[in-house]
Amino acid sequence: MELGLKGKVVVITGGTAGIGAACAIGFCREGAAVAVCGRTQKRIEEFNQECCAAGVTVFAAQADAGNIEELQRFADEVLAKYGRIDVWINNAGINIGKKLMDITLPDWEKMVRVNLTGVLFGTQIAARAMGDKGGVILNASSYASLVPSVGGTMYGATKAAVTNMTKTMAAELAPQHIRVNAYVPGVIDTPMNADRIAADITGSLIDAIALHRVGSPEEMAKVLIFLASDAASYITGTTIEVSGGKYAVQNSNVLWK
Repeated sequence: MELGLKGKVVVITGGTAGIGAACAIGFCREGAAVAVCGRTQKRIEEFNQECCAAGVTVFAAQADAGNIEELQRFADEVLAKYGRIDVWINNAGINIGKKLMDITLPDWEKMVRVNLTGVLFGTQIAARAMGDKGGVILNASSYASLVPSVGGTMYGATKAAVTNMTKTMAAELAPQHIRVNAYVPGVIDTPMNADRIAADITGSLIDAIALHRVGSPEEMAKVLIFLASDAASYITGTTIEVSGGKYAVQNSNVLWK
Protein backbone atom coordinates (compact mmCIF):
# COMPACT_ATOMS: atom_id res chain seq x y z
CA MET A 1 0.00 0.00 0.00
CA GLU A 2 1.34 3.42 -0.95
CA LEU A 3 1.20 5.66 2.11
CA GLY A 4 2.46 8.82 0.41
CA LEU A 5 4.56 9.96 3.36
CA LYS A 6 7.93 10.18 1.66
CA GLY A 7 9.22 13.76 1.91
CA LYS A 8 6.41 14.88 4.22
CA VAL A 9 7.28 16.94 7.32
CA VAL A 10 5.89 15.43 10.51
CA VAL A 11 5.83 17.24 13.87
CA ILE A 12 5.24 15.37 17.13
CA THR A 13 4.84 17.09 20.49
CA GLY A 14 5.98 15.01 23.43
CA GLY A 15 7.84 12.96 20.87
CA THR A 16 10.90 11.89 22.84
CA ALA A 17 9.40 8.90 24.68
CA GLY A 18 6.71 6.25 24.48
CA ILE A 19 4.20 6.48 21.65
CA GLY A 20 5.70 9.74 20.37
CA ALA A 21 9.20 8.28 20.06
CA ALA A 22 7.90 5.15 18.32
CA CYS A 23 6.00 7.38 15.88
CA ALA A 24 9.08 9.47 15.18
CA ILE A 25 11.13 6.43 14.25
CA GLY A 26 8.26 4.91 12.27
CA PHE A 27 7.64 8.04 10.20
CA CYS A 28 11.36 8.32 9.45
CA ARG A 29 11.32 4.78 8.10
CA GLU A 30 8.47 5.83 5.78
CA GLY A 31 10.73 8.54 4.35
CA ALA A 32 9.30 11.53 6.22
CA ALA A 33 11.29 14.34 7.81
CA VAL A 34 10.43 14.32 11.51
CA ALA A 35 10.66 16.95 14.23
CA VAL A 36 9.82 16.35 17.89
CA CYS A 37 9.78 18.43 21.03
CA GLY A 38 10.33 17.38 24.63
CA ARG A 39 10.34 19.19 27.95
CA THR A 40 13.86 18.31 29.13
CA GLN A 41 17.24 18.39 27.43
CA LYS A 42 18.19 15.16 29.21
CA ARG A 43 15.33 13.28 27.61
CA ILE A 44 16.14 14.79 24.21
CA GLU A 45 19.70 13.52 24.49
CA GLU A 46 18.46 10.04 25.40
CA PHE A 47 16.04 10.14 22.49
CA ASN A 48 18.81 11.14 20.09
CA GLN A 49 20.77 8.08 21.20
CA GLU A 50 17.72 5.88 20.53
CA CYS A 51 17.38 7.38 17.06
CA CYS A 52 21.06 6.76 16.37
CA ALA A 53 20.65 3.13 17.41
CA ALA A 54 17.62 2.85 15.12
CA GLY A 55 19.54 4.37 12.21
CA VAL A 56 17.31 7.43 11.79
CA THR A 57 17.77 11.18 12.20
CA VAL A 58 15.12 13.32 13.91
CA PHE A 59 15.17 17.04 14.64
CA ALA A 60 14.56 17.36 18.38
CA ALA A 61 14.07 20.62 20.28
CA GLN A 62 13.21 21.54 23.85
CA ALA A 63 9.69 22.93 24.24
CA ASP A 64 6.83 22.57 26.70
CA ALA A 65 3.70 21.73 24.68
CA GLY A 66 1.60 23.50 27.31
CA ASN A 67 3.49 26.76 26.81
CA ILE A 68 2.07 28.44 23.72
CA GLU A 69 5.09 30.69 23.19
CA GLU A 70 7.48 27.73 23.33
CA LEU A 71 5.23 25.69 21.04
CA GLN A 72 5.13 28.52 18.49
CA ARG A 73 8.90 28.91 18.67
CA PHE A 74 9.30 25.19 18.03
CA ALA A 75 6.97 25.37 15.02
CA ASP A 76 8.93 28.34 13.68
CA GLU A 77 12.15 26.34 14.01
CA VAL A 78 10.60 23.48 12.04
CA LEU A 79 9.40 25.85 9.32
CA ALA A 80 12.82 27.48 9.13
CA LYS A 81 14.48 24.08 8.77
CA TYR A 82 12.04 22.26 6.47
CA GLY A 83 9.90 25.02 4.92
CA ARG A 84 6.54 23.45 5.73
CA ILE A 85 4.51 21.22 8.05
CA ASP A 86 2.37 18.40 6.64
CA VAL A 87 1.48 16.37 9.73
CA TRP A 88 1.16 17.63 13.31
CA ILE A 89 0.61 15.20 16.18
CA ASN A 90 -0.54 16.66 19.50
CA ASN A 91 0.90 13.76 21.45
CA ALA A 92 2.18 15.47 24.62
CA GLY A 93 0.25 14.77 27.78
CA ILE A 94 0.57 14.39 31.54
CA ASN A 95 -1.38 12.66 34.28
CA ILE A 96 -1.66 13.80 37.88
CA GLY A 97 -3.53 11.02 39.65
CA LYS A 98 -5.52 12.43 42.56
CA LYS A 99 -8.93 11.71 44.02
CA LEU A 100 -11.54 14.41 43.70
CA MET A 101 -11.21 15.94 47.16
CA ASP A 102 -7.42 16.12 46.93
CA ILE A 103 -7.26 18.10 43.69
CA THR A 104 -5.83 21.60 43.94
CA LEU A 105 -6.26 24.51 41.55
CA PRO A 106 -2.59 24.30 40.45
CA ASP A 107 -3.09 20.59 39.69
CA TRP A 108 -6.12 21.36 37.55
CA GLU A 109 -4.48 24.27 35.75
CA LYS A 110 -1.38 22.19 34.93
CA MET A 111 -3.43 19.31 33.54
CA VAL A 112 -5.59 21.61 31.42
CA ARG A 113 -2.57 23.57 30.20
CA VAL A 114 -0.75 20.54 28.81
CA ASN A 115 -3.56 18.13 27.89
CA LEU A 116 -6.11 20.60 26.55
CA THR A 117 -4.67 24.06 25.95
CA GLY A 118 -1.62 22.54 24.25
CA VAL A 119 -3.86 20.58 21.87
CA LEU A 120 -6.08 23.55 21.06
CA PHE A 121 -3.31 26.02 20.33
CA GLY A 122 -1.05 23.36 18.83
CA THR A 123 -3.80 22.77 16.31
CA GLN A 124 -4.06 26.50 15.61
CA ILE A 125 -0.31 26.73 15.08
CA ALA A 126 -0.31 23.71 12.79
CA ALA A 127 -3.30 24.87 10.75
CA ARG A 128 -1.74 28.30 10.17
CA ALA A 129 1.49 26.66 9.02
CA MET A 130 -0.37 24.29 6.69
CA GLY A 131 -2.50 27.02 5.16
CA ASP A 132 -4.76 25.88 2.32
CA LYS A 133 -2.40 23.22 1.00
CA GLY A 134 -3.83 20.67 3.41
CA GLY A 135 -2.41 18.38 6.05
CA VAL A 136 -3.21 16.08 8.93
CA ILE A 137 -3.56 16.79 12.65
CA LEU A 138 -3.80 13.94 15.16
CA ASN A 139 -4.78 14.46 18.80
CA ALA A 140 -3.97 12.20 21.74
CA SER A 141 -7.08 11.21 23.65
CA SER A 142 -7.19 8.28 26.07
CA TYR A 143 -9.27 5.29 27.08
CA ALA A 144 -10.02 7.41 30.15
CA SER A 145 -12.21 9.54 27.88
CA LEU A 146 -14.46 6.51 27.45
CA VAL A 147 -14.22 4.86 30.87
CA PRO A 148 -12.61 7.05 33.56
CA SER A 149 -10.89 5.71 36.65
CA VAL A 150 -11.03 6.58 40.34
CA GLY A 151 -8.31 9.16 40.89
CA GLY A 152 -8.54 10.25 37.28
CA THR A 153 -11.08 13.07 37.36
CA MET A 154 -8.75 15.58 35.72
CA TYR A 155 -7.17 13.24 33.22
CA GLY A 156 -10.46 11.78 32.01
CA ALA A 157 -12.05 15.21 31.71
CA THR A 158 -9.21 16.68 29.64
CA LYS A 159 -9.05 13.67 27.35
CA ALA A 160 -12.83 13.61 26.83
CA ALA A 161 -12.58 17.27 25.87
CA VAL A 162 -9.89 16.44 23.30
CA THR A 163 -12.18 13.86 21.72
CA ASN A 164 -14.98 16.41 21.52
CA MET A 165 -12.78 19.22 20.20
CA THR A 166 -11.43 16.99 17.47
CA LYS A 167 -14.85 16.85 15.79
CA THR A 168 -15.21 20.63 15.63
CA MET A 169 -11.61 21.04 14.52
CA ALA A 170 -12.18 18.58 11.68
CA ALA A 171 -15.25 20.45 10.45
CA GLU A 172 -13.72 23.91 10.69
CA LEU A 173 -10.42 22.93 9.04
CA ALA A 174 -11.93 20.80 6.27
CA PRO A 175 -12.10 23.78 3.84
CA GLN A 176 -8.31 24.00 4.23
CA HIS A 177 -8.08 20.32 3.25
CA ILE A 178 -6.82 19.49 6.73
CA ARG A 179 -7.99 16.24 8.29
CA VAL A 180 -8.21 16.01 12.10
CA ASN A 181 -8.60 12.80 14.07
CA ALA A 182 -8.00 11.64 17.63
CA TYR A 183 -6.55 8.38 18.88
CA VAL A 184 -7.42 6.44 22.04
CA PRO A 185 -4.62 4.21 23.31
CA GLY A 186 -5.54 1.39 25.64
CA VAL A 187 -2.94 0.02 28.03
CA ILE A 188 0.29 0.69 26.14
CA ASP A 189 3.72 -0.21 27.53
CA THR A 190 5.04 3.36 27.89
CA PRO A 191 6.93 5.15 30.67
CA MET A 192 3.64 6.79 31.76
CA ASN A 193 2.10 3.34 32.31
CA ALA A 194 5.17 1.52 33.61
CA ASP A 195 4.28 1.70 37.31
CA ARG A 196 0.65 0.79 36.63
CA ILE A 197 1.62 -2.27 34.59
CA ALA A 198 4.24 -3.37 37.13
CA ALA A 199 1.73 -3.09 39.97
CA ASP A 200 -0.83 -5.30 38.22
CA ILE A 201 0.02 -8.44 40.19
CA THR A 202 -3.57 -9.72 39.99
CA GLY A 203 -3.69 -9.43 36.21
CA SER A 204 -6.79 -7.25 36.25
CA LEU A 205 -5.46 -4.99 33.50
CA ILE A 206 -4.86 -7.93 31.19
CA ASP A 207 -8.16 -9.63 32.10
CA ALA A 208 -10.10 -6.66 30.71
CA ILE A 209 -8.38 -6.86 27.30
CA ALA A 210 -9.71 -9.25 24.66
CA LEU A 211 -6.21 -9.83 23.23
CA HIS A 212 -5.02 -10.50 26.79
CA ARG A 213 -1.88 -8.39 26.62
CA VAL A 214 -0.74 -4.79 26.75
CA GLY A 215 0.06 -2.97 23.53
CA SER A 216 3.41 -1.67 22.37
CA PRO A 217 4.27 1.89 21.31
CA GLU A 218 5.20 0.49 17.90
CA GLU A 219 1.69 -0.91 17.45
CA MET A 220 0.24 2.51 18.25
CA ALA A 221 2.70 4.16 15.87
CA LYS A 222 1.51 2.03 12.93
CA VAL A 223 -2.05 3.29 13.43
CA LEU A 224 -0.95 6.93 13.57
CA ILE A 225 1.20 6.49 10.49
CA PHE A 226 -1.84 5.10 8.65
CA LEU A 227 -4.08 7.96 9.83
CA ALA A 228 -1.50 10.49 8.63
CA SER A 229 -1.15 8.83 5.25
CA ASP A 230 -2.96 9.17 1.93
CA ALA A 231 -4.51 5.75 2.62
CA ALA A 232 -6.73 7.46 5.24
CA SER A 233 -7.77 10.33 2.96
CA TYR A 234 -11.49 10.02 3.78
CA ILE A 235 -11.10 9.70 7.56
CA THR A 236 -11.64 12.86 9.57
CA GLY A 237 -13.52 14.00 12.66
CA THR A 238 -13.37 10.63 14.36
CA THR A 239 -11.57 8.88 17.18
CA ILE A 240 -9.72 5.60 16.67
CA GLU A 241 -9.52 3.24 19.64
CA VAL A 242 -6.39 1.08 19.81
CA SER A 243 -6.94 -0.98 22.93
CA GLY A 244 -6.72 -4.65 22.02
CA GLY A 245 -10.44 -4.94 22.64
CA LYS A 246 -10.44 -3.55 26.17
CA TYR A 247 -13.91 -4.05 27.68
CA ALA A 248 -15.20 -5.30 24.32
CA VAL A 249 -17.10 -7.66 26.60
CA GLN A 250 -17.34 -7.74 30.38
CA ASN A 251 -15.65 -11.11 30.84
CA SER A 252 -13.12 -11.76 28.06
CA ASN A 253 -10.73 -13.20 30.66
CA VAL A 254 -12.74 -16.43 30.98
CA LEU A 255 -11.57 -17.53 27.54
CA TRP A 256 -7.93 -17.31 28.61
CA LYS A 257 -8.14 -19.49 31.71
